[in-house]
This record gives sequence, C-alpha cells and structure tokens, in this order.
Amino acid sequence: MYICLEGIDGGGKSTQIKFLSQWLVDSGFKVEEVVEPTDSEIGLLIRKILTSPIATSSNTQRILGLLFAADRLTLMEKIAKFEEEKKIIISDRSFYSSLAYQNPQKWINEINKFAKKPDLVLLLDLDVDSAIKRCSREDEFEKKSFLADVRENYLKLAESDKTTFKIINANNGPNKVKSDIKKAVAPLFGICIDGIE
Repeated sequence: MYICLEGIDGGGKSTQIKFLSQWLVDSGFKVEEVVEPTDSEIGLLIRKILTSPIATSSNTQRILGLLFAADRLTLMEKIAKFEEEKKIIISDRSFYSSLAYQNPQKWINEINKFAKKPDLVLLLDLDVDSAIKRCSREDEFEKKSFLADVRENYLKLAESDKTTFKIINANNGPNKVKSDIKKAVAPLFGICIDGIE
C-alpha cells in the first residue's frame, strides 16, 4: 500500500507522516517513509532551486517539473522493493505535487508516466493565510498568490479522483488532523474506527 500526504506548504505533512507511521507500526504493520524531493543529487539540486528568487517563474517551473520527474524515478525501485516486502509506504508528496505546482498538466502527466500512483492520497487542505503563517518563508513557493493557485489545483485533483483522494481539514489542530487521518486510513487495513481519538 502506497499512501501519500499532499497539500500546500505549511499543512503539517511531515508531522502527520510521523504520527501515521508510528500508529501503523503500533498496529503491527511494517512501514517505510519516503520524501520528495529525495536526498539524491537530483533532489539536492531541486532543494537549491526552490530557494531561488526565480523559482516560481514559468521557465523554472518547467525545469523543476523535469527534475521532479527524474528524482521521482529514483524512488520507484525503492517503492517496488518495499511493496514486495509487504511494507506500507508513506510518502511526503508524489507526482500529484507536480500536477498542482507545475503545468501544463498534460505534459506533467507525460513526463511522470513511469511514476507509481499512490493507492491513497491524503490531501491536507489548509487555507492560504494559515499556510503563510506556518511557513518558514525560505522557499519562493511560500507566497500567497502562488499558494492560492496551488491549493485550487489540489482541490480540483481531489474532485476529479474521489476514490484516491481524501481531503483532511488541516486548519484544525494537529491532534484533530491526526484523528481524521487515522479514520481515513483505518478501513484500508481492517482497523475499527470506533475509539479512534
């Protein structure tokens, strides 16, 4: 099972991945966490570009789209290995991030055609003003107008694929978000949602 947490910056993905991973381990499952961008040379280049003042320009977005697609391919072998080992993979982002952040979507889909699609996407939906307050402001992506467009793109993706996407209200506190995530994930693993706090 390949589970991905998505959403605009500031939504609490990293925190919630730790909570979800520990809960699943405590429930008797084997879990592996992955993150995009990776710590590969491609991923390190992406991280550098994300802090550039021109990171949100159209041309840089196309460059990032290509780099993310290449970096994502470095994960595919690892994900396949984890699946063979019957492990649950929890990812901080997937190709859906590229669909939300970069465009045009048809091209993004084409360059990511070899990327595995998650079985479940937990979209941590956060209003843009809250996201800005939570962000470190190190990345150019953490600007209000840009985040508003990305959030809208995520919501459109979720609307177009309701079987894969579950929207989680990330405006709530971390404990409520953690509970909502558990309730979304529990049925997939035969875990009773009664008593989940």
